[in-house]
Amino acid sequence: MLEIDVTLLFQIANFLLLLILLNIFLYKPVRNIIRERNQHISSLQSTIEELSSKAEQEEAALEENMALAKKEGFKEKEDLKAQGIEEEKAIVQQAMSQVEQKVKAARSEIEASIAEVRKTLEEQVSMFSKELAEKILGRTVQ
Repeated sequence: MLEIDVTLLFQIANFLLLLILLNIFLYKPVRNIIRERNQHISSLQSTIEELSSKAEQEEAALEENMALAKKEGFKEKEDLKAQGIEEEKAIVQQAMSQVEQKVKAARSEIEASIAEVRKTLEEQVSMFSKELAEKILGRTVQ
C-alpha cells in the first residue's frame, strides 16, 4: 500500500509549484491572448454589422435615386415628345397657311386669266357676230 512519508509532501509541493508556474507562464498568457482575440473578433463583428447596415442604406438610397432618375428621364422624354408634337403642329399649320396662300394666289391668277379670256372672247364674239351677220346678209352691218 501507500506509505505517507516526506517524498509525498515533496511530490505535492512539486505539483503545486508546477501548477503555479504553468499558470503564470502558460495559462494566463494563453487566456489573455484568447480574450484579446475574442474582443478583436467581436469588434470586427460589430464593424461588419455597421458596414453592412450602411451598405444596405446606401443601396436603398441608390435604388431610390435610380427610380427618381428614371421618373425624371421619363418626364423629360414626355416633355420632349409633347414639344415635338407642338412643333409638328406649328410646322403643319405654317405649311397649310402657305398652301392656302398659294391656292388663293392661283385662284386669283386663274380668275384674272378667265376675266381676260372672257374680255377677249367678248370682243371677238362681237366681231365674229358682225362678220357672221355680214356674211349671212351679204352686206355690211354697222
